[in-house]
Amino acid sequence: MKKRQRGLTLIGLLLSAAVVVLFALVAVQLAPTLVEYQAINRAAKRAAQGNTVAEIRSLFDKAATIDDISSVKGRDLEIRKENDQVVVEFAYEREIHLVGPAWLVMRYSGSSR
Repeated sequence: MKKRQRGLTLIGLLLSAAVVVLFALVAVQLAPTLVEYQAINRAAKRAAQGNTVAEIRSLFDKAATIDDISSVKGRDLEIRKENDQVVVEFAYEREIHLVGPAWLVMRYSGSSR
C-alpha cells in the first residue's frame, strides 16, 4: 500500500517564503514611521501645556529637535481651545517607495486630547 504524502512542495515553499519576505520588507520600512508618529503625539501632548500659541509651537519644536521629528514642525500644528483646554492637532503624510512605480502612502493625524 502506498501512503499519501503530505506537505509543501519546493515551489510552494519558495512562494510562501517570498510572500513572508515581502511582508517583512514592508514592515521594516513602516516601523520608523510608526515610531515617529508616537514621538509626534507625545510632543503635541507636552506642547499643549503652553499658554500662548507661540509658546506651544516653541515647545513642540524643542521636543521635535530632541526626538528627531522631521515630518511636522511647530508651524504645522492646529491649535485651538476647547472647554478651557488647549487642543493641539496635527496631520501629515509619509510615502514609502516599494518598487518601481509602487508607493505606500501613510496618512497620520492626531491630537493632544
